[in-house]
Amino acid sequence: MVLINPNTSTATTAMMTAIARRSLGPALPVRGVTVSRGPGMLTDPDALRAAAPEVLAAGRRAAADGGCAALLVAAFGDPGVEALREATGLPVVGLGEAALREAAADGFPFGIATTTPLLADAITERVTALGLADRYTGLRLTAGAPERLSADPALLLDRLERAVRACAERDGARSVVIGGGPLGEAADELRGRCAIPVIAPIPAAIRAITRLLTA
Repeated sequence: MVLINPNTSTATTAMMTAIARRSLGPALPVRGVTVSRGPGMLTDPDALRAAAPEVLAAGRRAAADGGCAALLVAAFGDPGVEALREATGLPVVGLGEAALREAAADGFPFGIATTTPLLADAITERVTALGLADRYTGLRLTAGAPERLSADPALLLDRLERAVRACAERDGARSVVIGGGPLGEAADELRGRCAIPVIAPIPAAIRAITRLLTA
C-alpha cells in the first residue's frame, strides 16, 4: 500500500506512514510518498485544490511501479481521490471520507475538531457530498494559527482536546473526528484522554482499505 502525503513535509509523511504501519500490522507493507510540489501544510482552499493534480501524479507513479495494492490519500480534504480511482483502478481511500463514514456508521451525531479555519466551508461541503449532513453537529476549531500549533505538540493536544469537548458538550456530538492527517499523533493520544469516542483519521482509513482488500 502507498500512502500519499498531499503536502510537501517529509516529516509529516514519515509520521503518518508510521501510524499507518502500526494500524495495519505486518499483513501489508506501507510506503510513504510525498508530493513533489506544494505547501508544507494544506490550510486553505487554494492549497487543497492545488494538491489534487500532485496527488494524482504521485498515485499514477505508484501504480505504474507495480506492487501497489491500494492508495491512501493522507489529507482530510481528500484531494484527488476520485481522479485516482478513475485513473488507476486501484482501491483508493481518503482520510476524510473514511473517518466521516466511520463516525456516521452507527447513526449517531458526530462532530469534527480541527485546526484549519480557512477550510471550514470545504469540510462542511465534503460532509454534505458524502450524504452525512443529517448526522453532522458541526465543526469546532482550535484557537491559534495551524502552523504555530503544529510546532508545539503539547499546545496542539490541549487545543484539540478543548475542541473535542466543545463538540460533545455544546453541539451534542456522540463521536468526534479529528480533521487532519498531520494531526495523526494528537488524534491517537486524544483517544485515551477523552470520554467521547474520537475517530483518528489514519486508522479509520486503514480499516477502510482493509475492508476493500478483503471484500
